[in-house]
Order: sequence, then C-alpha cells, then structure tokens
Amino acid sequence: WYHDNLTRHAAEALLLSNGQDGSYLLRKSNEREDLYSLSVRGKDSVKHFHIEHTGTTFKFGFNEFSNLKELVMHFANQPLIGSETGTLIVLKHPYPRQVEEPSIYESVRVHTAMQTGRTESDLVPNAPALGTKEGYLIKQGKIVKNWKTRWFTLHRNELKYFKDQTATEPIRALDLTECSAVQFDYSQERVNCFCLVFPLRTYYLCAKTGIEADEWIKILRWKLSQIRKQLEERNATLSS
Repeated sequence: WYHDNLTRHAAEALLLSNGQDGSYLLRKSNEREDLYSLSVRGKDSVKHFHIEHTGTTFKFGFNEFSNLKELVMHFANQPLIGSETGTLIVLKHPYPRQVEEPSIYESVRVHTAMQTGRTESDLVPNAPALGTKEGYLIKQGKIVKNWKTRWFTLHRNELKYFKDQTATEPIRALDLTECSAVQFDYSQERVNCFCLVFPLRTYYLCAKTGIEADEWIKILRWKLSQIRKQLEERNATLSS
C-alpha cells in the first residue's frame, strides 16, 4: 500500500473511484524529503495526514512509532479525526500498489473530478489506471447474429454501449453486479473475442487486438472480484 511517487490528486482519484470508507495508502509528500502523506478515504472525500520520518521513527501528530506497521495497527483500532468535518476515520483497507487491473488504458478519464470539484486537467493526464475504460468493440446482435461496432464505456459497476463515440444516450447499460463471468470466447469465427455471462443473455464482444481484449477481460474480472468482495463484506456485517 506504499505508492512511491503518487500525487495528491491521483491518490484522491484512486481512492474515490476504487476504494471504500477506510481505504488508505501511503505516498511521498511533495513538501519535504522527510515527510510522507497518509491518504485515507472517509465518506465521499479523502483526507491527507502528514507522517514525519525522523530517521529512526515515524511521527504522527503527538504519537511516535518505530515502524509504519505499528502506526497502521494503532489507527486500525483508534480513529483518525478528519480535520474540517470532524469525521472519524479508521484505517481498514490498505490500497495495494499492485492492483489487478491493466496499468495502461487507451484512454484514462478521471470521473472523480466532479466529486472533488476539480477539473480533469487538475487530476494530471498521466494518472495511474483507474477502474474506468472506454473504446470501440464489435458486438454480436441478440436476435440477428450480425456484428456491429459500438462504443463502450466502463465506470463503477456499469458497462454501457453507444451507437458511436459521439452518441449521448447509451443503447444499453449492463449492470455488472448481475454478471457471473467474463472470459475469452473461441466459439465465434472472429478472433480476439470474449463474452460476458448474464442470467438472461451472454454478450459476445470482439476487440481489434488480443492485447486489447485481454485488457477488457482483466479490468472486467477485477470489477467482478470487487463486487463479490463488497457483497461478502456486506453479508458478513449483516450476519454479525
């Protein structure tokens, strides 16, 4: 969960897009060499806390810890206090540096800009990969089994497809919470195909290249794993 040169804005984008309350990561502070920043998501915002490395210990407010693991263990049980709002935040979910999602997308858009009140340009064009992807795919029709090129966008738990990139209204929005599997498909005459399995229909899609198809599969599978994880946590909370 240590993200070396991640910027403040990119940290906010990652935690707001893919994290949950209590998700946190550590990064270098831009202010001083001996400072680190602990970025923590609470409610619908991200708070940043300074941690000073003295050379032998890590200072956080009035507390001093011999290592970062000790600091995290301490605040996993004792809430941090968000400065302006007084929101109590507990360190629950470390945000791993090696996330199981493609590191490069053909287009990465920071959809958290509206939430944070910043513009996309503020959130740096080279931001790390977010759980968002868009691009053209060729889709097989439901009744007439012909193939048509459609513009697809993936954001949060929705995969939408449009007639083309300029269209404002989607033809359909697929709820990924209802999707049971995403996998390569070799049953079609076309290459670079994969399918999404839903209760009432299996969607067959093809990408231009095998690499592109692999990227879509990786991020969609990552989304499904996140959905399952959240569902398990919710069920565990309800049963307790």
